[in-house]
Amino acid sequence: MEKQIALHHEDGLKLAATLHYPVAPMTDDGKHPAVVICHGFIGNRIGVDRLFVKTARALAEEGMFVLRFDYGGCGESEGDYGALGMDSMIGQTRTALDYVLSMDCVDPLRVTLLGHSLGGAVALQTAVRDRRVKRLVLWSAVGYPFNDIVRIVGRDAYDESVKKGAVDYMGYTLKSAFFHSLMDHQPFQTAPRFGGDVLIVHGTGDEMIPVDYGFLYQKIFWTRGEGLCDKEILFQANHTFSSRKHQEEAIRVTGDWLAKLDKRQEEWHHWSI
Repeated sequence: MEKQIALHHEDGLKLAATLHYPVAPMTDDGKHPAVVICHGFIGNRIGVDRLFVKTARALAEEGMFVLRFDYGGCGESEGDYGALGMDSMIGQTRTALDYVLSMDCVDPLRVTLLGHSLGGAVALQTAVRDRRVKRLVLWSAVGYPFNDIVRIVGRDAYDESVKKGAVDYMGYTLKSAFFHSLMDHQPFQTAPRFGGDVLIVHGTGDEMIPVDYGFLYQKIFWTRGEGLCDKEILFQANHTFSSRKHQEEAIRVTGDWLAKLDKRQEEWHHWSI
């Protein structure tokens, strides 16, 4: 079952969201894991080629609650995307977590943020700040928010935003403050502060965010004293896993990884009893 909802963020900002209910039966304690999907730059909760819809439905089939939402100014949400910075996106993600964790049937020890592209960086920065996030899945994740987004929109567009205060990019009015907010966040530097388990998925054919970022993220996460970090490199997959093969592979790898963690946690629980 799927339900369209509105998340109420600060200053009255309403965020459009879709909640997917788990299909598989709950565990012995009556709780289900939950996943919140964070879309990328000027994206939406549907995703390119319906990637996030397919992902949410597949994970729901495996017994998870899945919440996918539109950041302010994207999709069906209220607000002006280009006027809201990365700090606001982190705050909106925490609002999504508030909603998920308000449900009694969600297991607070099995809460995952799944972020794609810029949403990956936002998910990581949120996880570092919010201890309620226990697991992190990074798909084609941005590593240097300012440099990566300026490279995507083009230097001329950024320069125009500085000179005129804003630039029109694909119908979005991106203010200079939006770009400057990206400068304040360095995911590679903050990554070691997240103590939970991490899965990295990246394609060798990613035309926007170098696949090398996936290797660097794993290397950094491995320096931590706690938490696992696994990596899956998809041969020839592009930035949005657009082919059916790559979509299915990314979704399968993610579902299998989460199921593995659930099994490990269940075994540990039985052993500790």
